[in-house]
Amino acid sequence: MLKRNTLFGRKTRVTFALPLDHPYGVVSVVGDFNGWNPGRHELRRRRNGTRTVSVILPQGVHRFRYLATGGMWFDDDTADHIDHHGSLLHL
Repeated sequence: MLKRNTLFGRKTRVTFALPLDHPYGVVSVVGDFNGWNPGRHELRRRRNGTRTVSVILPQGVHRFRYLATGGMWFDDDTADHIDHHGSLLHL
């Protein structure tokens, strides 16, 4: 699930959220905004039974995917668009 909060300076805080137990193991959000660097934006456990990470992004179109333990790549069903290259956000 994605949550967006508009900030000053034409930026948006995007919170990436997943259930705590699915998929199993460590999950990172990896995208054009972090050089596709796994581990840079790792989702952290929250008390409400989810894992989340927030990233501040400039306006524009951003591509991302999730990477889980074991090399499992997957997309976010709540993204603005999904194609064969991954998930898209339009900010």
